[in-house]
Amino acid sequence: MTKLKALLLTEGLHGMISQTEGLAKALDSYYIHEKIELNGFWKLIPPSFTPIKNFVFKNKIDRDFDIIISCGRKSIIPSLFLKKKSKKKVINIHIQNPKMALKHFDFVVCPEHDDLKGPNVLSTKGAIHYLTNKEINSSKNYLLNKVEKDKDVITLILGGPTKYYNYSDENMLNIFSIINRMLKENNLQLIVIPSNRTPEKTIQLAKEYFSKNRIVIDIVDKSAYLSSLALAKYIVVTCDSTSMISEAALTGKPVYVAMIPSLRNDKRFKRFRSLFEKLNIIKKLENKLETWNYKKLNEADRIALEIKRKIN
Repeated sequence: MTKLKALLLTEGLHGMISQTEGLAKALDSYYIHEKIELNGFWKLIPPSFTPIKNFVFKNKIDRDFDIIISCGRKSIIPSLFLKKKSKKKVINIHIQNPKMALKHFDFVVCPEHDDLKGPNVLSTKGAIHYLTNKEINSSKNYLLNKVEKDKDVITLILGGPTKYYNYSDENMLNIFSIINRMLKENNLQLIVIPSNRTPEKTIQLAKEYFSKNRIVIDIVDKSAYLSSLALAKYIVVTCDSTSMISEAALTGKPVYVAMIPSLRNDKRFKRFRSLFEKLNIIKKLENKLETWNYKKLNEADRIALEIKRKIN
């Protein structure tokens, strides 16, 4: 198969970039990323009620591409417009439920827990992403000299507040107290990794709560993130981030989910966690610390093979 040129369209959020880049890499394509901005009130209108016209979005895209990979509501109209405008056959793939007629896309890649059905729908177990084991292992040394040599590492990966989960001090301290107990009882080294959604007050709270011997990364640092995954014996991820739980599942290491009381019905998250529990990937963070094994999850490669087969 000739190497493809891919155009990635997202709203610029980490989870969306990770998913589009992950699929582009797995397809072995050259790719460029475009952060989409919509004009005026079109930001508020669902794509199904929006005209497929270039005045809807601000971006002026004049590039050669064979494939469009989009993720997020704002990227839908640009994807459809650019496919329609192209003078050659362009394959468009949308990641996540587009909440409009599926016929507009060649492929829709959607998590199994979203329960989306259709002839062009490719279901994934969790979120696809851009991490690879090679990249994780090559970053191991980035934090290695900060880790105490006689201790196993537990990595805490923080997401951020959503309409479903509140990052109140009370909720965070509940999680920190469980981990702190594990640190003392099992002689562990803690690494805390924030995401671009993590509030500064939560990072500061972690610094104040845990002793000076703990490593708290206070900026978004991909190298630190990858290194922490490579060094960890145990991984803890907050329940709000299906994307980072899916990324952790690539390692084959025990993944604990730190629960936060939900503000509203979080049935999609519950379905996701139920699936990963059945796959023996995750357990809820409680007072017991254990190890277990499971098959490393690499959905980007599996989905890419399926797309290549259908394209050919």
